[in-house]
Amino acid sequence: MDKFTQTERHYIMSQVHSKNTKPEKQIRSALFKAGFRYRICDKRYPGKPDLIFPHYYAVIFINGCFWHAHEGCSHFRFPHSNQNYWKKKFETNKRRDAENLKYYQEQCWRVCFVWECAIRGKNSRQKIESVKDQIIQWLEESSDPFLEIKG
Repeated sequence: MDKFTQTERHYIMSQVHSKNTKPEKQIRSALFKAGFRYRICDKRYPGKPDLIFPHYYAVIFINGCFWHAHEGCSHFRFPHSNQNYWKKKFETNKRRDAENLKYYQEQCWRVCFVWECAIRGKNSRQKIESVKDQIIQWLEESSDPFLEIKG
């Protein structure tokens, strides 16, 4: 049973956006200050990655732990109400993430997933700096096709 009325729930969900989220802005700002330039949520790229670095053939997806059902994460809690809807929603999101990863790997692009929990909580500024440093090292020095940054 939902503790909010249908109108209240509708308003809460309408405030959730798919781009320009706080974690995205924090990572973008840190990378921009470090001198990196990128494209943002370009529709020409499958899955509309949050950051696209054409020069490096790399894309970055910044995933919210709730929306992408980050398993084992303290920031993910399966909702108690409307469980059939949420189960289907999370399965669809995971399947889409896997399809996007497969596409970019087939196209020889490098893919990075940054989980919200990696930059959230106490000492978030230090966490953002650490994630920024990992991304820079991955972009400039690593030949690894995949990077996943978790909290």
